[in-house]
Amino acid sequence: MKTTRLTLAALIGSTMLTTAVFAADVPEGTTLADDQTYTYRVLDEYDSLDPQLLEGVDSSTVARDLFEGLYNLDAKGDIVPGVALSHEVSDDNLTYTFTLRDDAKWSDGKPVTAGDFVYAWKRAVAPETASPYAWYMELMSIDGAADIIAGEADPDTLAVKALDDTTLEVTLSKPLPYFADMVAHTTVFPAPKWAIEEHGQDWTRPGNMVSNGAYVLTEHVQKERLVRERSDTYWDNDNTVIEKVVALVIGDENQALTRYKAGELDKTDIPAGQYPNLKEELPDEAYAVPRLCNYYFSFNLSDQGPEAFKDERVRKALALAIDRDVIVDAVLKGGQFPAYNFTPAATNGFEMPDIDYADMTQAERDQMAMDLMNEAGYGKGGEPLEFSYLYNTSESHKQIAIVATQMWKQKLGAQVTLDNQEWKVFLENRGNQNYDMARGAWCGDYNEASTFLDLLASSSGYNDAKYSNDRVDELLTEAKSSHDTTPLYTEIEQILAEDMPVIPVYHYSVNMLLKDDLKGWPMENVMQKMYSKDFYKVAE
Repeated sequence: MKTTRLTLAALIGSTMLTTAVFAADVPEGTTLADDQTYTYRVLDEYDSLDPQLLEGVDSSTVARDLFEGLYNLDAKGDIVPGVALSHEVSDDNLTYTFTLRDDAKWSDGKPVTAGDFVYAWKRAVAPETASPYAWYMELMSIDGAADIIAGEADPDTLAVKALDDTTLEVTLSKPLPYFADMVAHTTVFPAPKWAIEEHGQDWTRPGNMVSNGAYVLTEHVQKERLVRERSDTYWDNDNTVIEKVVALVIGDENQALTRYKAGELDKTDIPAGQYPNLKEELPDEAYAVPRLCNYYFSFNLSDQGPEAFKDERVRKALALAIDRDVIVDAVLKGGQFPAYNFTPAATNGFEMPDIDYADMTQAERDQMAMDLMNEAGYGKGGEPLEFSYLYNTSESHKQIAIVATQMWKQKLGAQVTLDNQEWKVFLENRGNQNYDMARGAWCGDYNEASTFLDLLASSSGYNDAKYSNDRVDELLTEAKSSHDTTPLYTEIEQILAEDMPVIPVYHYSVNMLLKDDLKGWPMENVMQKMYSKDFYKVAE
């Protein structure tokens, strides 16, 4: 871990002050473009714009423009002031006291207060809210969160209080070295109680939404476009350069590429396999940089899942038969990293574990896969293995699915039916275990290995496999307060490699096209959490 960012305040038990970091950092002498509109492509409609209800990466990107939490992330991924200027930690590392700026305002002109955070956090854990990220509040070790989420206590018992309008106090149930990092997450953004009570679920519509970020929502056409424009009540509006941000929903990656080349987009994703050619064609606009995300296949291990998947030999055989080099080098071609464990190597403080099958040749993995399948009584010469694979609509997801299922068919005789669904339906079915095997992917909510490994805790709200291992749960709990997490995380990864509740496929790199007149993109932040207020466009 980076001591200065993750553990300094906990170690010294005193005020952690951060230097003032403002919006766009425009070098002296820069000539700005007349049109400061940033337009980019998204794959699908947003699951929600409500900070306590959203769960997707694209939704979070919008939320970071519309709202602001206690802390933000800078271009390198370090926490910097947001609504909070600093915090103090008690000697026992259990009480965090945040000092809020007094010039933060909502878009309707009301001041942002500590009470707005208290309301939002209690809302996030309340069972009636049904927040898909309620479990995150428990991971933060906020005292009382676990009992509230379980329905055994009232949300008002959550240990978060407003000492006054600019002082927020949070009490933890146990020390958590990276707690300050976790408050940059969208789930713990403040919420306007009055607007929510007046408009109900319609409070996130243009005209109804009250927000405290650098931008306000001005237009939202479902499955077409979303527009946010500069907020004149934002505390650092004078240093914000981008006037308007337009997100266009374009489901087809190649159509998006065509529109990018036509000048309609400032940023788009590079279609699978096209990075090498585009890097040659547009060397100053094509990027491939590491990103703190993993891509995996999730087994349904619940009672309603396939009987064959209850056998770890079948799960391991399917994992072994995947030739990850083919997927990253021949299909994706964008600098992705073959994955044989769950946590990406780019994670702060994480040491890559020794995983037995990672060191084998693919021929050795294939032979082991066939042997395991035969032992389990499935595949060639045994009972036919048939299952469906669920993924959300995307050309790259489709290509990966086709290649993987062909490998399983050729090597193991498996017959796999592909089932693609639009994002919201996909999330619902995967979350309710209405699948056999499903695509999974996770981008770190903060830069520490637990943001990945906690997904496979028995209690995790995103444990869509419904995997449960007492030893994994024990190790994850121990890691929360350990000064040396490496042996704990190594053992967890090795258990996962044996149990194989999910199949790690690759670790991400960002493959994108970015117009060279758009500046301020956080290339050095492996979490790739960006804020439009940090961007600016230069004159050509």
